[in-house]
Amino acid sequence: MSTTHFGFESVDEREKASRVRHVFDSVAPKYDVMNDLMSMGLHRAWKAYTVRVANVKEGQQVLDIAGGTGDLALAFAPQVGPGGRVVHTDINEAMLREGRNRLLDAGVSLPTLVCDAEHLPFADASFDLVTVAFGLRNMTHKDEALREMNRVIKPGGKLMVLEFSKVAKPMEKIYDWYSFKVLPQLGKLVANDAASYQYLAESIRMHPGQDELKALMHKGGFGHVDYHNMTGGLVALHVGIKC
Repeated sequence: MSTTHFGFESVDEREKASRVRHVFDSVAPKYDVMNDLMSMGLHRAWKAYTVRVANVKEGQQVLDIAGGTGDLALAFAPQVGPGGRVVHTDINEAMLREGRNRLLDAGVSLPTLVCDAEHLPFADASFDLVTVAFGLRNMTHKDEALREMNRVIKPGGKLMVLEFSKVAKPMEKIYDWYSFKVLPQLGKLVANDAASYQYLAESIRMHPGQDELKALMHKGGFGHVDYHNMTGGLVALHVGIKC
């Protein structure tokens, strides 16, 4: 039996996807509200920076993995124009439904499908850009997911991974206090779910740090990888180019 981590807990790797799915089934209805509250609105700035760095052009093909409630897909849709395409995906149907409804409410209709990042249902070299925001840490086999992302990207295209990372040393104590004391209580108060936000805090600590993820992306086939720290390393944007 192979094991992996679910937060700080060691579990059979065959169980992780279903347990992560349960977390996001639970938080989906309050996901956007909680994002604003727990990040004090900063997630909007992190995503806006990601969109600027992406520099999407009209006519390009974009794949948003773990797209959830559709923040990035909504931003990219007008940029690719009628000649381009943004595909909005997530492994969690409840999250994807929330995102699809939000996109439709904004007057945006995109291809939307449930899919597993470790087994993408797309042909080789299909996309100019692949993005995954706050989703990589929940994947059971990150190395396999990164290889799949590389496979579907066109030569010269890029992968952008926006994810929680390792904060600067001076921030560690207050960040730990906030993560393990405040977040679960906020989750209990707003979403009636402390456990899912306890998992969130734990999953961040188990995710590879900036340099570890950079090395993992190189191993996944990306010839050039760089990262941009934001908010003292609380979040990092990794950009990988398929050479």
